[in-house]
Amino acid sequence: MNDFFSTSLGRTVLIAIALALLGGSAWMIWSNVGPSAAVAAANDPIFIDADTGYAFHCKLVAGMSIPVVSPDTGKANGYPAELCYWTKDGHVKSDPTPVLLNTYRGKSGPTFCPDCGRLVVPVNPMAIEGHRPPPTEADYWAERGQTPPAN
Repeated sequence: MNDFFSTSLGRTVLIAIALALLGGSAWMIWSNVGPSAAVAAANDPIFIDADTGYAFHCKLVAGMSIPVVSPDTGKANGYPAELCYWTKDGHVKSDPTPVLLNTYRGKSGPTFCPDCGRLVVPVNPMAIEGHRPPPTEADYWAERGQTPPAN
């Protein structure tokens, strides 16, 4: 075996193996040192313009305050969106609907998703198929023996 590595072909094979190992090691280090997808998503959350309802991503930086400047209006009226993963019939969907909570709009009362009509709360939990979905607006008020307030 030592005779093979003393030939030019043997040295070429040895160099190729060493380069492959170095390249694989560099790739493993690079892929593990960078931010995870969850961290990247947390640093680039979805905001909603309170005036227009326009949803947009905004990269977070140190010292930033909320509301953020909306690219739609140029005004500081962008608030964090809560994500709703439910459908009208109570199933889970993969593409969430960004929802602006009523508290950011200066409105009182609960917030309901404009897409599915279900209750959305601060730090809205992820939807899980097979679990009970949040109540619809009609169900929410019926459970409380009340009628929905007039908008």
